[in-house]
Amino acid sequence: MPINIEYRGPADLPEIIPVFPLPGALLLPRGQMPLNVFEPRYLAMVDDALRDGHRLIGMIQPDAAHSQNADRPALFRVGCVGRITQLAESGDGRYILELTGISRFRVTEELDVLTPYRQCKVDFFAFADDFIARKGEDAVNREALLVALAEFLEANNLKVDWEGVESAPNEALVNALAMMSPYGPAEKQAMLEAPDLKTRAEILIAVTEMDLAKKRTSSDPPLQ
Repeated sequence: MPINIEYRGPADLPEIIPVFPLPGALLLPRGQMPLNVFEPRYLAMVDDALRDGHRLIGMIQPDAAHSQNADRPALFRVGCVGRITQLAESGDGRYILELTGISRFRVTEELDVLTPYRQCKVDFFAFADDFIARKGEDAVNREALLVALAEFLEANNLKVDWEGVESAPNEALVNALAMMSPYGPAEKQAMLEAPDLKTRAEILIAVTEMDLAKKRTSSDPPLQ
C-alpha cells in the first residue's frame, strides 16, 4: 500500500478497523488530532496499523451512560477514522503521533478479537459526504460563529491568531473549533453526529452561548 494514499469514498476504507476509545476526544474529517500513546495495548494498535499499511485508527468515545464494565465501557455508535500522518518515538516507550481525519463511521458490530485493543466492523457509507472537502460550508453562519468565539475568548482571558482565523475556510474553522472546544463528551458527540457543517456550527454556537450564560450567572453578585 502506498505511504501517501488518498481515500476517495467509503469503498476505499476497510470494513474492520481498530478503535481507540477516548472520552472527550473529537476527530473530524480533515482535522488533525495529536495523540500521546503510552498504554501497551495502544502501542500494539499503532504497530499493527503501521504494519498493515492502512495506518488507520478509529477514534470513538466511551458511552458512560450505558456502560456496566469500567474496564470495557460501551461505545457510542458513531466515531471518526483517522490516518497516522505523523509519528515520532519519544525515547521512553511512547509514540507521539498525529491523526488526520478521513470519515465518520457507524459501528455495526464489535468483534471478539485476540488483540489487546478493540476492533469493530463499521459502515462508512452513511457518511459519504465526508469525502467531499468543504461541502456545505457556504451555509455556515460565519459571523455568528466568530461572535461566539470572540465572547468565549474574552470570558476566558484567551487570545487567538485572528489573522489565521479570518483566513481559514469555513470547514476548517468550524471543525478546528469543535475539536478544540472544552466541552464534555455529550456535546462533542452531538457535534460529531451533526448531519452537516451548518448544523455542527450551530451546535457549537449554542453550547458556547450556554456555557457563557452559566459563567455570567455564577459571577453575578448575590441579591441583597
